[in-house]
Amino acid sequence: MVENRPWLTFFSHISLLICVALICFPIYLAFVASTQTAADVISSPMSLLLGGHGIENYTAALTGSDTYAGGFSVSRMLWVTFVMTLIIAIGKIAISLLSAFAIVYFRFPLRNLIFWLIFVTLMLPVEVRIIPTYEVVVNLNMINSYAGLTIPLIASATATFLFRQFFVTVPNELLEASRMDGASAMTFFKDVLVPLSVPSMAALFVIQFIYGWNQYLWPLLMSTSEDMFPLAIGLRQMIGSGDGPISWNIVMASVILMLIPPIVVILSMQKWLVSGLIDSEK
Repeated sequence: MVENRPWLTFFSHISLLICVALICFPIYLAFVASTQTAADVISSPMSLLLGGHGIENYTAALTGSDTYAGGFSVSRMLWVTFVMTLIIAIGKIAISLLSAFAIVYFRFPLRNLIFWLIFVTLMLPVEVRIIPTYEVVVNLNMINSYAGLTIPLIASATATFLFRQFFVTVPNELLEASRMDGASAMTFFKDVLVPLSVPSMAALFVIQFIYGWNQYLWPLLMSTSEDMFPLAIGLRQMIGSGDGPISWNIVMASVILMLIPPIVVILSMQKWLVSGLIDSEK
């Protein structure tokens, strides 16, 4: 029986509201700053009310017309970041699906050893292997290219493990029925496993999209041209390291623009994300 305790419900809701306010206040502050002038932003104390320069600030950020913000075009950086993120997310899912399929449904020597070797790579993130990876990419002339930004980040031991664990739960009767119908291995993979894996694929897509969107260290090494700067690198370049004036209103407008795509992806795929992570009957 569920006990009815109004005071406990009230306390829980107040706690949640306080947590939401603490998390959202910096975002609200950045949005307010993006609608004010540069002088208003650096004034003390800064006004917490919306200003009247939002349209011109966002236009300047998208076009890169503000010289004090480095002249970086956020529209170009958004495109580079979006393409890079999609390649990373889709590439991780595709490779992980195939590798998990091979490990579960094919019998070959040292199969379990290969799986555990893939799993052990979780202890070797990009930061650990960054020097040899960078040398390989340079030797292949992939600096300032989408291939250099994405290929070293595509393989995913986590996604392979998750798909492998899901494939193990698929009834063997489906495989036997497919064989009796004359279906090949790839037909079984395409017509049976992939449709069953859609919730897991959607959940992983959201996770990997956020992962790719927030990449900083690897793109910092791979992009030396302004045309190939993702947003994380462009924002750092906008702030600069000198003592000159900084258009913080343009920087904050760029920050808000950077937040929009991940928020849209999470909100639009929220049901898929929850289903793929916690649904035990799929």
